[in-house]
Amino acid sequence: MEKDEIILAFESSCDETSVAVIKNGDVIMSNIIATQINSHKRFGGVVPEVASRHHVEEITIIINDALTEAGISYGDIDAVAVTYGPGLVGSLLIGVTAAKTIAYAHNIPLIPVNHMAGHIYAAAFVDKLQYPLLALMVSGGHTELVMLTAPGEFSIIGETRDDAAGEAYDKVGRVLGITYPAGKEIDRLAHLGQDTFDFPRAMSDSDNLDFSFSGLKSAFINTVHHADQINEKLSREDLAASFQAAVVDVLVEKTMHALQQHPVKQLVVAGGVAANQGLREALSARLATEMPNVQMIVPPLRLCGDNAAMVGAAAHIMRAKNIFADETLNAQPNLNFARA
Repeated sequence: MEKDEIILAFESSCDETSVAVIKNGDVIMSNIIATQINSHKRFGGVVPEVASRHHVEEITIIINDALTEAGISYGDIDAVAVTYGPGLVGSLLIGVTAAKTIAYAHNIPLIPVNHMAGHIYAAAFVDKLQYPLLALMVSGGHTELVMLTAPGEFSIIGETRDDAAGEAYDKVGRVLGITYPAGKEIDRLAHLGQDTFDFPRAMSDSDNLDFSFSGLKSAFINTVHHADQINEKLSREDLAASFQAAVVDVLVEKTMHALQQHPVKQLVVAGGVAANQGLREALSARLATEMPNVQMIVPPLRLCGDNAAMVGAAAHIMRAKNIFADETLNAQPNLNFARA
């Protein structure tokens, strides 16, 4: 019998410290995540220096917890994988340094993983991926449509020209007085309200696959500020519903355009905003009506946010393609896929 492949994976690109042990690319033996949300709430967003210090405090504890839960030792590991970009440079360096140290000390191959590839390959824990496939990547700092023509082969066919959807959620959340991260609470409020404000949907009627959310964000902020100036009380639920409807309409419309231009059998919805119930419902409804043969794959909620299991899934693909790094591997905060 062929030996199982065991990968020890690290993720520290932002404000989660995570280490996972992944078997054969699609079995989670452990996936330990230490979140820093409570430390950043009072600042209304992630403070890079604070995030880095927390990673330093947590990383060795998380490594031991991941190995213990998986029931393995370093001698069982076939490869060490780590997110090396994109992300906060200080945060990335903690994970990269830890992974390189373990790989060097135990003579284990090191695999560099693009954080965005990790989010996409979280779908591998749900179903077997079929190529070519399309991924809608929606996380805090990224809103992109990505084509995967083959395992590990990525090209961006649409991306945001300004704010990412996740950034818009957090900025709108601050205006509404919602603590960071705001996405979950805005989604909850949106399901209680109505789209009464009809905020702009930038470029939604265009075959161009790029996104723009800065106009929507500005329209929302101006609406709230104007109401404050004239002492008019606006419904938070309706504001949230109107904002989310505008974001979801654009994301769904662009994704449908992309599927028409690039026929595939599977659509992967990836990233933190993939947890948004409104987005899931709207995409699922449009696909069922217009493209019932396209399978939508969304990772479970616990794998939509940053985690090391997704890094291990992506590393399984990289290892099969013989993509490895050496001790010179460094953090690349602006790492991106190539534009098609």
